[in-house]
Amino acid sequence: MEMMKGIIGTRALSTLCMLGAVLFGSAAWAHTPVCMCWDNGDGTISCEGGFSDGSSAAGVELRVEDEKGRVVIQGKMNEDSEFTFDKPRGEFVVVFDAGPGHVVKITSRNIKQ
Repeated sequence: MEMMKGIIGTRALSTLCMLGAVLFGSAAWAHTPVCMCWDNGDGTISCEGGFSDGSSAAGVELRVEDEKGRVVIQGKMNEDSEFTFDKPRGEFVVVFDAGPGHVVKITSRNIKQ
């Protein structure tokens, strides 16, 4: 009988651990940052951001870094989760930075008109 209690306790613990992993795993997955940028063809670039769970990105920092990692443009997403900036010369990287683990980087080569 004592052995049966140990097995039931172990199974219950295993079940709780698996349930916790599923719940916490899906919660982390549900808030993935998303950002896309496009060339407007008029010397400006526009970016739109958000999160996979539909959350707004209003107020999220967006910066543009040159090929040496220096910040050349910095701002925040507006109330529509958008940010438009003058296209820098040369190669650059757009960094959508919603905090640790929530950063999206887009190279200028991947921005299409």
